[in-house]
Amino acid sequence: MDTNQPITVAALYHFAVVADPAALRDALDALCRAQQIKGTLLVAREGINGTIAGSAQAIAQVVGFIRAQFGDGVEVKYSGAADMPFYRMKVRVKAEIVTMGQPDIDPRASVGTYVAPQDWNALIADPDTIVIDTRNDYEVEVGTFERAIDPRTRTFRDFPDWFRQERERLLGEGKAPKVAMFCTGGIRCEKSTAFLKSEGVEEVYHLKGGILKYLEEVPPDQSLWHGECFVFDERVAVGHGLVPGTHVLCRACRRPVSEEGRQSELYEDGVSCAACYHERTDEQRASARERDRQEKLARARGLAHIGAVQGEG
Repeated sequence: MDTNQPITVAALYHFAVVADPAALRDALDALCRAQQIKGTLLVAREGINGTIAGSAQAIAQVVGFIRAQFGDGVEVKYSGAADMPFYRMKVRVKAEIVTMGQPDIDPRASVGTYVAPQDWNALIADPDTIVIDTRNDYEVEVGTFERAIDPRTRTFRDFPDWFRQERERLLGEGKAPKVAMFCTGGIRCEKSTAFLKSEGVEEVYHLKGGILKYLEEVPPDQSLWHGECFVFDERVAVGHGLVPGTHVLCRACRRPVSEEGRQSELYEDGVSCAACYHERTDEQRASARERDRQEKLARARGLAHIGAVQGEG
């Protein structure tokens, strides 16, 4: 993490039994607002997940509170930002802290083998290992690991159906290969490896701390990662060392847009990109153009426009 950056960003999650999610939500909301923190935290009966940003001291206060509730096993990844990457603070109660739609899957009961970033290259370079990117299609387009299979899923909820449909082609007959999976921060892999275990796949591995930990700890000259890693905040994507990348966010569809994509005649800042231009009418683009104008005025005045929406990771 770049300690010279004025904003500290903490991406965190933990699977644990939460007896009263609403009470935890209220306590976290009050603490984050008192510390002038912004971001998103999701609370469910299965645990906590989210990304928050603020001063180093404020983030330490909130992380300390969360660890007091759940213990030191809470997974936290820190990075820095030059500017606040969120517009506001949201703490929400959800049915799941990451939505897979498989209510019987419990990562606390059965999960794959964790692999440290320093050991990940050897695992995924092994030709006997099937490497699967568990993220959404637009995230994979920004960057991924060598040899990784892209399921082309639009949401994480699609992953179970994809695996069941592709299982025979992926695993074949005879001795089952090793399966290595990865995601941004590790939480989706907790559930996806637990899901594969429930489907009878025994040798399942996942990257501990996710792509973010790998990019933080593995030097570029030793890396098997190509591109940038999409993140669910205003930085859009980060590279090795977790430095901000080159992508921007399309305000119309929330997809990341590369430098090349911004050269398209269909790209208009705040209005459309090549991926969503034909999904919208002229009236919708006109509305987006006015909305973008108002948001830029609000930001110039130091205010968050009431309609600004952040993605959730």
